[in-house]
Amino acid sequence: MVNTAIVLAAEEPSPIIPHVSEMILGLVAFLLLLWVLQKFAFPRFEALYKERTEKIEGGIKKAEEAQAKAEEALETYQAQLAEARAESARIRDDARLEAEQIKEELRAQAQDEAARIVAAGRSQLEAQRAQIVAELRADLGRHAVELASRVVGESLEDEARRRGTVDRFLDDLDSVSARN
Repeated sequence: MVNTAIVLAAEEPSPIIPHVSEMILGLVAFLLLLWVLQKFAFPRFEALYKERTEKIEGGIKKAEEAQAKAEEALETYQAQLAEARAESARIRDDARLEAEQIKEELRAQAQDEAARIVAAGRSQLEAQRAQIVAELRADLGRHAVELASRVVGESLEDEARRRGTVDRFLDDLDSVSARN
């Protein structure tokens, strides 16, 4: 019986090793599938890969061009900014110089106006002084004549004589006060 079991086991197909007909059929099916994939599917995949590669390379190229343009624009803007800063500095310096000139002109005008006002004030004072001196001389002369008339006892009515006497007296007073 033991021999019969081994013989029966040798005749039964092995679950691990497939039959030769199955292997041939599987190989034919695999080769057929490989041929169909190579004929139809792989070229489509290659076309898609090529298209995507071109898009990506085109996008990279466009991005590089855009970046170059952006860098060029940045350099232009920086140059314009530097030019604008230099221009603003020049304008600021010109404004400072102009302000200094205006300040000096206004100072000179103010000094001239002050000198004119002082001169006008002095001339006005001189005129008032002369007027006051003339009024004082006239009053002093009148009082002196009245006093002299009382002292002498006669009237000094003659205007020319009286004025001459008063003027001499005042000149004498001025010379005495000038010496002191």
